[in-house]
Amino acid sequence: MAEEKHYMTHEGKEKLEKEVEYLKTERRKEVVERIKVARDFGDLSENSEYDSAKEEQAFVEGRINQLEKMIRNAEIIEADASDSSVVSLGKSVKFKELPDGEEESYQIVGRAEADPMEGKISNDSPMAQSLLGKTIGEKVSVQTPGGEMEVEILEVN
Repeated sequence: MAEEKHYMTHEGKEKLEKEVEYLKTERRKEVVERIKVARDFGDLSENSEYDSAKEEQAFVEGRINQLEKMIRNAEIIEADASDSSVVSLGKSVKFKELPDGEEESYQIVGRAEADPMEGKISNDSPMAQSLLGKTIGEKVSVQTPGGEMEVEILEVN
């Protein structure tokens, strides 16, 4: 079975690599130290500190494995410079909601680095799915959890 590709920018991959490095070099040591301290409390069968530290250790190791898999299967996306008016993976798109005219801007990235609070939406999201392949000036209907909305694409870069 082929592993799933994880689409991301160079910056997104670097961010994941830094997180793995932090988890391996700092976080692991902190958790191991917590386990050592908790062991000193005595009976492990009724030691909530020990249980908590072991759960955290499992979480950290799971996150490391998850991130390493994503990095290993990373497919670096480059914004397609050939047609700057078409919305595609890796590009930023600015649009306005119709009819009120509220403007928003997002970069369309892979789900591995999606963070709407930083203006990055997953290519799997309903918003991105509706915008991909569309051009500047085009009006697009987007299905959102709050209902359908219409937007007009203003800029693509």
